[in-house]
Amino acid sequence: MTFEKLLLIGLVALFLIGPDRLPQAAQSFAKLIKKLKGFADTAKERMQEELGDEFEEVKWEQLDPRKYDPRRIIRDALLSDPETPASPTPLVKRDPNAAVPFDQEAT
Repeated sequence: MTFEKLLLIGLVALFLIGPDRLPQAAQSFAKLIKKLKGFADTAKERMQEELGDEFEEVKWEQLDPRKYDPRRIIRDALLSDPETPASPTPLVKRDPNAAVPFDQEAT
């Protein structure tokens, strides 16, 4: 986050919470952040215990949602060679014994 965004958040918090309760709210927010970080660390340790060596082999940087680029995913999907059946299945199956309208009959 940039300094301007933090300043804007601080001003909005000051306006909404008020100058009297702002220090207490900031302290509560800091406790919440520490608790969430503790949960994340515990989850990471648990995954390391359960997965063992496989945990180290995972390329975590590739799973970072901040690196998600929808344009790349669409490009890769369009350029990949999908497995298609040799003869595509028609959407509507026609009964060969059904009556054909006069204007569509073969000559």
